[in-house]
Parts: sequence; structure tokens; C-alpha cells
Amino acid sequence: MKKRIGIIGCGKIAQVRHIPEFSAHPQAEIAGYYNPTRSRAEQMAQTYGGRVYDSIDEMLADTSVDAVVISLANTAHAEVSIKALQSGKDVLCEKPMATTLEECEAMMDAARESGRLLLIAQNQRLTPVHRQAREMIASGAIGKVLTFRTTFGHAGPETWSVNPGKGTWFFSKEKAAMGVMADLGVHKIDLIDYLLDSRITDVGALLSTLDKTGPDGNPISVDDNALCILRMENGVVGTMTASWTYYGAEDNSTIIYGTEGILRIYDDPVHSLRLIGSDGSVRDFDVERIQTNDNQTFSGIAEAFVGALFSRDGGELSAEKVLPAMKAVFAAIRSSGEGRFIKI
Repeated sequence: MKKRIGIIGCGKIAQVRHIPEFSAHPQAEIAGYYNPTRSRAEQMAQTYGGRVYDSIDEMLADTSVDAVVISLANTAHAEVSIKALQSGKDVLCEKPMATTLEECEAMMDAARESGRLLLIAQNQRLTPVHRQAREMIASGAIGKVLTFRTTFGHAGPETWSVNPGKGTWFFSKEKAAMGVMADLGVHKIDLIDYLLDSRITDVGALLSTLDKTGPDGNPISVDDNALCILRMENGVVGTMTASWTYYGAEDNSTIIYGTEGILRIYDDPVHSLRLIGSDGSVRDFDVERIQTNDNQTFSGIAEAFVGALFSRDGGELSAEKVLPAMKAVFAAIRSSGEGRFIKI
């Protein structure tokens, strides 16, 4: 029997990723949609089928809906997720999980108390290249890992919105709470946690607003660049850079440096994974191309969530596995504000 999925929020991420992917999944059926601007929900219903709900509460009260996907603005994640969990729905929530550590923990408490699943859409854990890289690192392909650098930068979220331009909600402190650190930085912090199978213990960070302006021409109220120095519990140290001011090709690369070689991930324009041995040897693995804002491919999110609904195991996207990355994000914000390293 197919799992019936409710979509809460029909913005750009839902339109280009969640809705098409769940619609195409053979074991899923989109039950319906809710969006504050009703016309967007109606458009999705006309294209993919399913009903339009007048409110979130109406969707959550529908006993035929098995689970919901929450893709609202950041500040709504915790409240809506908790309400959905308490109503008996399994939840897939967009990243960032929430805007405070207390909210994240309240979401996890609600999941435990309700016995429902809570997954967070940290899709970089699911790419075939990152999965292969993790296996190679664990097998000792580059020896003992010493350092890393990971980057996620593009020209900004102005076009990544159903209302494109400088008025995007990503630039609003009220709706986003955080800027590029929570939009792109959380992906790479979570990825390092996943690749190295180790938690971040210390964070030094500088968050800045360097170039982005709002409709009034004034600097936006959230960060557009974030630079972090990270220490892992296994002793590895490295850097993470997130930026909305890379006005050219998108950079979503990660480089891992070990005692016996270097692993370059999505760093080469041709080869998605390159292993450079300490002896100078080079091996290329052309697994796939990573998706970008301009080149969307299937993320694996729908497959992971539907699989979890049947297995009752949150897997790689479970909130428990994502929480350490959120702790590091909040530590980075605090570090930048206080001008010192923060121990988690």
C-alpha cells in the first residue's frame, strides 16, 4: 500500500525537488498540499494531483495522510514539525532543522513521545559520490585523515524562490533567522560529520554580510558569508566556507587530506571523485555530477523518506544524526558574535 504524503509549503524547493520526487515514487502518493498563498498549492494539485487543504490543521486532521513534508521558512520548522508529530504524522523537515538548539531538541522530544519518525533533508549525505568517499575514507584509502576543507558557494538565493529578487525570504531575519551559514554551511558541516564519522567539538567562525542588499538598498539582516575553523573529536581539523557571493560557477567541493593521499570530491570540473596517492598516482571515479541550483537531479530524499516510513528507521537522515551539525552551526554563530572559539 502506498504511503500518502502531505506537502506543507509549495515554494521552490518543494516545486523542483520534493513534489516531483514523491510524485514519481512508486510507493508514495501525494495526498495534498497546503501553502500560505493558496494559488501555489492549487497549481501543484493541478499538475501532480491531490487536494488543496485550507490550513495546516486541516491536513494534520486528515487520518488518510501518513506523513508530511515541511518546506516552509526556517522559523516555522519547529512549530509545524512538533504539531505534525503530535498529530501522529511522520515528518520530513527541510534544513536547517530549526533556528535554535532548544527548538531542535523539542522536535526530537516530540518525535520520541509520539513514536513517529523525524527526518531532516540533509541531502548531501545521500549522493553516490559522498557515499563512496565515506567508504574510501573508512577503508584507509588516504591513510589517517589529518585535515580537510569544504566549500559551498554560489551567487545567492535571489533566484531560488518563487518570488525571485532581493525581497526573497532568505534575506529576512524574521523568516530565515540565519543566513548563508544555515542555508549552505549546514550542508557542509553535516557532510564532514558524515564523511569522517566524527563529531565537531570546537568551532571558530566569522560570519559577515559583505555584499547582499535588500529591496531598500541596505545590507541584508543575515550573513552572506561564513568562514569556520573546525576541530573534530578524532583530532582532525579543517575549514568550512559558505558564501552567497560566488558570482560565477557554483562551488560545492570537499577535499580530504590524509597521511597517504588526498581525496578531492566535486572539485574537478570533469571528474566527481579523484584520489591522489602520496606516490603521485591519480585515480578518477566518475560516479555522478552533483546537482546545483541550475541543474536539479533526483536527490534521493523521497526514496530515503518513503523507505523509512516502511522500515520505521530514520536512517542517515534521522534527526539524531543531524543534530550534531546543528549544534556546530549554533556554535559558529555564537563564535562569530563573541569573537572566540566555542567548545560544543
